[in-house]
Amino acid sequence: MNGPDNRPPCRSLRLAILVALAARLVAAAFCYPDITKPRLDHWPFGYETGRIARSIATGQGFGNPLYHHTGPTAWMAPIYPYLMAGVFRVFGIYTTTSALAILGLQGLFSALTCIPIFFIARRWFGARTALWAAWMWALFPYAIYLSADFVWENCFTTLLLALLVWLGMELDRPRSLWAWVGYGLLWGFTAMVNPAALAVLPLVAGWALLRLRRGGGSWRAPAAALALTFLAAVAPWEIRNYRTFHQWLPFRDNFWLEVWVGNNGDTTLRWADSDHPSNSPAELRQYEALGEIRYMALKRRQSLTFIRSHPETFAWLTVRRIFYTWTGYWDFDAANLADEPYDPANIFFATPLTLLMAFGLLQAWRRKLEGTGLMVWILAVYPLVYYVSHPDIRYRHIIDPEIVLLAVYAVTSLRERAREAAEVVWLPSEPALELAETAAGPGDAGLESP
Repeated sequence: MNGPDNRPPCRSLRLAILVALAARLVAAAFCYPDITKPRLDHWPFGYETGRIARSIATGQGFGNPLYHHTGPTAWMAPIYPYLMAGVFRVFGIYTTTSALAILGLQGLFSALTCIPIFFIARRWFGARTALWAAWMWALFPYAIYLSADFVWENCFTTLLLALLVWLGMELDRPRSLWAWVGYGLLWGFTAMVNPAALAVLPLVAGWALLRLRRGGGSWRAPAAALALTFLAAVAPWEIRNYRTFHQWLPFRDNFWLEVWVGNNGDTTLRWADSDHPSNSPAELRQYEALGEIRYMALKRRQSLTFIRSHPETFAWLTVRRIFYTWTGYWDFDAANLADEPYDPANIFFATPLTLLMAFGLLQAWRRKLEGTGLMVWILAVYPLVYYVSHPDIRYRHIIDPEIVLLAVYAVTSLRERAREAAEVVWLPSEPALELAETAAGPGDAGLESP
């Protein structure tokens, strides 16, 4: 196995980034018509994010996440809707040019993820694995598809979380407090893109602080700098929500709606969107009549009532959601396949990828490689919220860089073992060498054995 390598990134990494960007832009050129379809007043163009962006771009503020004017919202975190709103103001609302611009940005975010993947892998697994991992990400089907055919924050969050893991890895030695200030601000910024990433904040930051302490460095001041700057970064959004809704809302308020969508008794689909206000006229009317805060409170009561009254069903659905997250399999019901026709193909990609990831994790654990425990916790903790609500490949995409790293490490480990086995097969044993020397006779005594 290659050891850690501190050389600057090679030309092949830059080529991988360019190839990644080209692949995503080519895919976007084919996929953008799906996004610009005028169906439901351009609903597929960003869904709730697109609606809020339109509201901002038209001067109505951060609100109106569905079809009608419903006022301020905390349905989404603010960064990506504001980013989309900026594109809308420059290139027009729901225009083809705006679609291409947004997909181009998503492709860029996804391509740049090659950089943290390379540096994480180079430190933990060696230079060769790092380069292979960067190239695998460049051509990774999920990354290409999600950047080109779905307007959402996934690709941006994926880049940010990979950067946070890489930078946290670099902060495990004494650094200036300003480095921790910047790290806290980046975590706060990421929370304003997708608060789900905060599930691994204690893991990544705690790992860096623990290693810093074990190395003899001071950890209290860095921890305080991280915490204070993180709180300062998210405070404006929390203050806005409190002033708008007169209660504390932790980042966004739609969690219980998503739990209800996955736990309402409809088990035919992993995501029963027929009970979501974006697809159900009855739910939409209820949302508009109650207002967002009271509607989300109702979904909380309904979700908890269902879970308490149907614990076996909830447990079984949770198991199915876990299985789907890592294999792509939900069922082969005709109704489900009509709604998700690519599910069978996804199974044949997701399942081997998970097996490779597991093997790579096992190999890293056996060899006691740096960062193995952190990887285990990230993979274990991040998907928990989707196990109890509803899963999707695009939700898991946030931790796909870690999955790719481990899958590539599995392949390089298998190649290494195969090469070692081949060397053992061709290396003559000691008894065979003695027999060869005896048969050769004294005239050949000066010849060296192979």
